[in-house]
Amino acid sequence: MTELYSPPEPHDAGMLDLGGGALMHWEVSGAKAGRPAVVFHGGPGSGLSASLRRVFDPTAYRVAQFDQRGCGRSAPHASDPRTDLSTNDTRHLIADAERLRAHLRVERWLVLGGSWGSTLALAYAEAHPERVTGLVLFGVTTGRHSEWDWTFRGGIARFYPEQWARLRSAVGAEGDDVLGACERLVASADAAERRRAAEAWCRWESAIARWPPRDGLAPRFRDEAYAVAFTRLVMRYARAYGFIEDGALLQGAHALARTPGIIVSGGLDLQAPPENAWHLKRAWPGADLVTVDAAGHAPGPAVLGALVDATDRLR
Repeated sequence: MTELYSPPEPHDAGMLDLGGGALMHWEVSGAKAGRPAVVFHGGPGSGLSASLRRVFDPTAYRVAQFDQRGCGRSAPHASDPRTDLSTNDTRHLIADAERLRAHLRVERWLVLGGSWGSTLALAYAEAHPERVTGLVLFGVTTGRHSEWDWTFRGGIARFYPEQWARLRSAVGAEGDDVLGACERLVASADAAERRRAAEAWCRWESAIARWPPRDGLAPRFRDEAYAVAFTRLVMRYARAYGFIEDGALLQGAHALARTPGIIVSGGLDLQAPPENAWHLKRAWPGADLVTVDAAGHAPGPAVLGALVDATDRLR
């Protein structure tokens, strides 16, 4: 198994004014004169992950990371029910990445994204192919409505029936409208209702990240503000199917004909089944598809090692 690189500390960071009162936290690590790269984090609402710096050779890459609107250290934070999310959508996130690229004076960069970040990275690369030197995706979702339904509207629940029933009960969902019930609670002015919704949803997210299911909360969800913001943003994007027209990213993959890419898929990824990556490979023949047989959705050592191999190849 390929070893990860030692984690570099950021050597530059800041808050970028996005207009309308929104501020985006960003940071840069690695070689100051290295090949530019940018990481799109998952969620929506997970915030940047320091562990993903370790898939880039710090002597070769200059790696930019940022917290998407409303999460991490960006402001205003979605954990505050008063925070307006009307400009928190995929179109604005793509524009934010372009604003960061210009701020950092980067002409072109390698783009990496996982889970929701793979969808956003794909959308960005198709919108701005001239700015992308290569694309590395893992935990692949392509924005098809069937993929959102699978993960957020009960499809995957056939593997986790006990956990799904517990979630429905916790948020008082009518039928299978868990998203609607959870969205109403997590945006409530009542802090107890927000906590209840966030804990229920994050317990579900913790369970389905790997097999066999985990009981309780993953460590990242133990921070209440993080959990509430994460849940609120997931509800917004899932209800709107990521603000992406059904099938548009697969149909638009022709824009990547000259873009080298590597798609990493976990063979046991129940949240983002290997079929997603297979369909993307068919739409984007120039990409290489790497399947990590025993891996699930959470990026464990085997998937991270495959990402190291990918960034080394595209270096």
